[in-house]
Amino acid sequence: MSHIVVIDEDGNEHQLDAPEGWRVMEIIRDHGLAMKGLCDGAMACATCCVELDPHWADKVPGRTDDEEAMLDTIAEVSPNSRLSCQLLFSDALAGMRVSLRNDEAEDEDISPAASRAA
Repeated sequence: MSHIVVIDEDGNEHQLDAPEGWRVMEIIRDHGLAMKGLCDGAMACATCCVELDPHWADKVPGRTDDEEAMLDTIAEVSPNSRLSCQLLFSDALAGMRVSLRNDEAEDEDISPAASRAA
């Protein structure tokens, strides 16, 4: 089975078995790492944001307008910030490296509905 490499908030690397067709968010959560993904991949929050290793940036599809809009709801977004629910794993991405973010915003409901209610 192929794998991805996830760097946690403490800088520890984890090599995770990655089934083809799974969302990177699902792979990370199923291996017990800290990944909230509050909307379960519906792209209604940004709590699954990861930093994609720059080497892999041109190997994954670009951000959609909807993903860009969700990333606009969090602080300190880089060109390599991605919603892991939008990254579908394939064997072409074997060895892909992502870093988990330690955002305080992940502790809050930052969905558009919550923003409108504020």
